[in-house]
Amino acid sequence: MATNTMTSTEIAPAQAQETPQRDMIVVEDLWKTYDMGSEQQVSALRGISLRIKENEYVAIMGPSGSGKSTFMNLIGCLDSPSKGKYWLNNQLVSELDDDELARIRNKEIGFVFQTFNLLARATALHNVELPLIYNGTPAAERIERAKEALRNVNLETRMHHKPNELSGGQRQRVAIARALVNSPSIILADEPTGNLDSKTGVEIMALFDELQAKGNTIVLVTHEPDIAEYAHRVVHIRDGEIASDEPSKRFR
Repeated sequence: MATNTMTSTEIAPAQAQETPQRDMIVVEDLWKTYDMGSEQQVSALRGISLRIKENEYVAIMGPSGSGKSTFMNLIGCLDSPSKGKYWLNNQLVSELDDDELARIRNKEIGFVFQTFNLLARATALHNVELPLIYNGTPAAERIERAKEALRNVNLETRMHHKPNELSGGQRQRVAIARALVNSPSIILADEPTGNLDSKTGVEIMALFDELQAKGNTIVLVTHEPDIAEYAHRVVHIRDGEIASDEPSKRFR
């Protein structure tokens, strides 16, 4: 059950314009309401306020229908809120148009999905290059940056293999390298171990630990409590509101 007490992670309206430099994500009174027709509206998010600092590792949890996927779409700049404000890396992005949101996504956010979302006929290297192709990075530079990203996930020996020549864990490493190649402000991981066996899932979560230790800000969306415990902080969303926000058991 959501409480009315403001935690240290929430922000009062008077503080809304300040967005301290080391707060990577700031959301204030964020709402998302869908028009279902016949003058019926459904609010998937109900006034969420939250801060995530630079280099934090935060898990967002909640059951189906809780609003966590809607929240992920908003902080990933895949959608815009109906009401409220969202700052990413000190830029107010909640009022940007679709073209501006696309630019922010490419520059500031590295996505890691449950289904990997790799091009089947492209090599690992070319899959990692894709964000750099979209933003016009010259060929020689993007190849070197893609190779470096693959080295960072210990996959440099498989860079010329296609997805069907890689294991599930290796495919997810390619997806993580692709997320890293633009040096984004945040890595947004949506159920990153959902299609992996438990042993491979542990390996991928260990890689996220390494990435956080190197300075990356990570937001992990999951419904699995054991996966959420890899994060330093766990935010539970229920019925479109924050039900709890506390350190994970590993860091209490």
